[in-house]
Amino acid sequence: MLLGTIKGKTTTTHFSFEANQHAKKFDYVQVYHPPYDYVLALITELERSENTTTATCHVIGFRDKDGTIRQPRSPFKPGTEVLRAEDDLITHIIQLPDKKSAAYIGKLEGKNIDVHLDLHKLLTKHVSILAKSGAGKSYTVGVLIEEILEKKVPVIILDPHGEYATLSKRNVEEQERLARFNLKPSSYPVTIYTDPASGQGTPLKLPNTFTQEELIHLFPGKLNSTQLGILYSAIKSVEKLNFTNIILSLEQDESNAKWSIIRTLEYLNNLHIFSENAPPYQTYLAPGEATIFNLKGTPPDIQELIAYKLIKDLFELRKKNKIPPFFLVVEEAHNFCPERNFGEAKSSKILRTVASEGRKFGLGLCIVSQRPARVDKSVLSQCTTQIILKVTNPNDLRAISSGVEGLSAEAEKEITNLTIGSALITGVTDLPLFTTIRPRKSAHGGTAVNILNNEEHDFLDQLEAFKEEEILPLIKPDVTLKDVILMQEEEADVRVVLHPVLRVLCSDKDGDYPLIFSLTNGALITDINQFTTKFLPNLHNLPKESLMLLQAAFSLKHFTRSQLAKHIGATTIDAPLNALLKHGLLTKENNHFSLSPQHVFTRLHKCAIFTPIAYEKIAYHTKEESTTTPEHIITSLERFTNVKEHQTCYAVRYQTIKRKTQSKQQSKHEQKKKPAEEKRNS
Repeated sequence: MLLGTIKGKTTTTHFSFEANQHAKKFDYVQVYHPPYDYVLALITELERSENTTTATCHVIGFRDKDGTIRQPRSPFKPGTEVLRAEDDLITHIIQLPDKKSAAYIGKLEGKNIDVHLDLHKLLTKHVSILAKSGAGKSYTVGVLIEEILEKKVPVIILDPHGEYATLSKRNVEEQERLARFNLKPSSYPVTIYTDPASGQGTPLKLPNTFTQEELIHLFPGKLNSTQLGILYSAIKSVEKLNFTNIILSLEQDESNAKWSIIRTLEYLNNLHIFSENAPPYQTYLAPGEATIFNLKGTPPDIQELIAYKLIKDLFELRKKNKIPPFFLVVEEAHNFCPERNFGEAKSSKILRTVASEGRKFGLGLCIVSQRPARVDKSVLSQCTTQIILKVTNPNDLRAISSGVEGLSAEAEKEITNLTIGSALITGVTDLPLFTTIRPRKSAHGGTAVNILNNEEHDFLDQLEAFKEEEILPLIKPDVTLKDVILMQEEEADVRVVLHPVLRVLCSDKDGDYPLIFSLTNGALITDINQFTTKFLPNLHNLPKESLMLLQAAFSLKHFTRSQLAKHIGATTIDAPLNALLKHGLLTKENNHFSLSPQHVFTRLHKCAIFTPIAYEKIAYHTKEESTTTPEHIITSLERFTNVKEHQTCYAVRYQTIKRKTQSKQQSKHEQKKKPAEEKRNS
């Protein structure tokens, strides 16, 4: 069908034509170019004036004798006819010459033309699947996994929400729709590993052997120089690096700094994820089988550790050709490799490495996210093929447009208008293809839970049951409740108190270090075992004169009034000096002044507590209420250091209450009184 004729300026990549009423936006057109035969193009915009409609086109190209899509090297002649593209030409241009490596992903929107992705390209140049929540992201991932499994490529899936177990079930609910795509329901071999703490499925086990670098990387926060020295010393005396051996070696050290290290190692060991009996990694890579690491319900920090250890070990083995090529799917990638201004996950560095180097070793990567703006740009930019479903967040749209080659402004606008089940696929040709995703052959598991219409259980009953099984974020002391009870010399009751705290990860020239603040009085906790505290000085309401005196006090440490006056070259210092005493920043004893020991003025990293947060059920007597806000503490803290991230949790405290005992005299009196009462009663 004739749609119009080319007019005005033309280039090798763009042209315009005067269009009739049959031309539509995103229609495919063909134009005859003598040296190349018919060339395929796409209408990207239509503009109507009073008498004419002008269509703007982007040239896709033609296939040469070698099967490569190329653009013409000379522009079209004005006046050349523009025809609606025939299906045969579109198919010839966009379909892959080699069907063996083709993954059937769907049909060109509005056409009965199959769209295939090049599996060889996916396994060497990576793919990203991006969409807002509920736009069909997990469904599309399932379609891609089915195609890869049918080519007998092993697939490993990091599944934070437990959505992919249904790959093992046939899709019997969409048989009519499958028939329209010439497909039949099918199921695929799946092995599922879960967090041992969940008590469901096959427990996930990773090798309990580490390099020195891996071991240090597993620690939350950054170890200070003292802790690093102790740890390095312990590592030197251990032949096989695992948690048990290192803990035994650390216990020989006399420094008290060892306890926080031991506590962290015991915490990691007690996760039961790292094991001497872990299966060999070859077990996870059977041809044509999906191995799913179901991390549903696993705390985010533990998910990061699992991802780090798993991906790093697999990557090292693949580099040495000890395992076959495989395809790695990372769901909720913004949690495993966040953009740097959103923090650094334990798994960030290894995913950046896999994204940049994995293609050399046959490790294909699929990045899946509902928040593209929060995914590390260096990872996203390595994905040559991108499948983009409906996205509406402006920040996410900007991230997509900056990372996708060949995405026009018109196509970017259309992303917000995509319907559920439609996608914009880049990487097949120079221009994105609007595609209707084919139905899955296996059952889909990524549906949302209907809270209001759950016929099997009452929602309020479920909520009450969850409260009874409450799992809390805890910072625990080095001693256990049993230890405290055994240490009591007199009869006493030991009460477990949950104290609300704020754990803040700070950063300065000394590196990263965590501080813990009480949410009842804002105090900085300096020892989690003895629960000793100090305060940050409140300098906000101090006059300039007092701040000058305080700065001088830093230098003098211990001084008299006359020494302080001489140091700053002033005589009238009583008012600002009294202000410092009133605020508790200075102490006075016999005419001598000094900095208050109740405050921390410098070297905040000396107060760091590296005890990690543990997510556990705990029996407690009292849960104290917060009386100050995290925002108030952060505002004060940012005057002294940089704050990277923070989290509210509970510090476990053991309070000893002596039992009341009767005095000896009272006991004798009761004994004398008792026979007299018995005589009267008789």
